[in-house]
Amino acid sequence: MQFSKSTAYGLHALMLLAKSERGRNVGIKELSSSLGASESYLSKIMSKLRQDGLVRAVTGVNGGYELARAASEITFLDVVQVLEGRQHLYECFHGSDHPLPSLEAAGDEPETPEFAFGEGCPVKQVMDAAEQQMNRYLQQHTIQSALNQAGSCDAHAAGKK
Repeated sequence: MQFSKSTAYGLHALMLLAKSERGRNVGIKELSSSLGASESYLSKIMSKLRQDGLVRAVTGVNGGYELARAASEITFLDVVQVLEGRQHLYECFHGSDHPLPSLEAAGDEPETPEFAFGEGCPVKQVMDAAEQQMNRYLQQHTIQSALNQAGSCDAHAAGKK
């Protein structure tokens, strides 16, 4: 499983907005330059984040983007759900509603395989539990907590020089 580039750019853009001086909006050109993404691609990402209430677009000469909520209130899960979607990561195709066709000769009626468990599918149960653990982890980490961690890493690295 891999998150899309949109999610990576979205998370990094929010980090940049959180690091910017209070009251200073960051324009799409500056974000684009800092992240190495095209303005049009980043604009689409920022639009999704705006529609979901994570950022606010400010118009005018000093316009740009700013966080719509405190960085400590925006979780990684919020961003992932906006940019990746809120659907489950795993859908079991061995349910009773969608059995795999048997390996019988062509023309025979497909049979429901013995391992079609429907809602009780053990594979789906494991995958859903893994997704729940990941979601809890992402919910516990905010843009601010990531900034704090980055700051402690910077301080540690500076002390080694």
